[in-house]
Amino acid sequence: MLIVEDEPQLAEAVRDGLRLEAIAADIAGDGATALELLGVNTYDIAVLDRDIPGPNGDEIARRIVASGSGMPILMLTAADRLDDKASGFELGADDYLTKPFEFKELVLRLRALDRRRSHHRPPVRELAGLRVDPFRREVYREGRYVALTRKQFAVLEVLVAAEGGVVSAEALLEQAWDENADPFTNAVRITVSALRKRLGEPGLIATVPGVGYRIEAAGVGDGARHA
Repeated sequence: MLIVEDEPQLAEAVRDGLRLEAIAADIAGDGATALELLGVNTYDIAVLDRDIPGPNGDEIARRIVASGSGMPILMLTAADRLDDKASGFELGADDYLTKPFEFKELVLRLRALDRRRSHHRPPVRELAGLRVDPFRREVYREGRYVALTRKQFAVLEVLVAAEGGVVSAEALLEQAWDENADPFTNAVRITVSALRKRLGEPGLIATVPGVGYRIEAAGVGDGARHA
């Protein structure tokens, strides 16, 4: 997620709460920073306050829509009049939540937006004997429940969404961590290694040397099990 919010305490509280839901989020405190982050990162959803230092939230929404990315926008703002909501939707917002709000409602709305964004995929994803429910944050392998940490779940969700395609360590770092993650960290390798142990044998996560990781339906050989 990209959180565009100029109240630091609120932005950080939302980011930290989303992290507990295994959702990585970056923060932009003004329009210029938001545009910079949008220019270098790929986000699933933008949580956008309208009243931010310029360019304002309305302009950010216009640019997101004009980009053709299809990125859903949830406007999060104190402007609660019907006319305000109408103008927000006219700008291209997909949902509108007024302040103050319940965090649980925000999460439910974000999950709903993500389902619409990925309407071509079932809400519960199944691959290679894995059943991954991103909304209940549950994982089963051949019917056996697998307990995962938040970060392990986030990594597995990205790998399963790739449907057997290779996901680079850089892409995992971008999608399962936030912008403050050290690009030279070994966190991805460590998390993938721990995830393999949790999933058990035969191994499901293959390492493609020099490229990244992927889910392999038939299980992987000994040489590919090590990150």
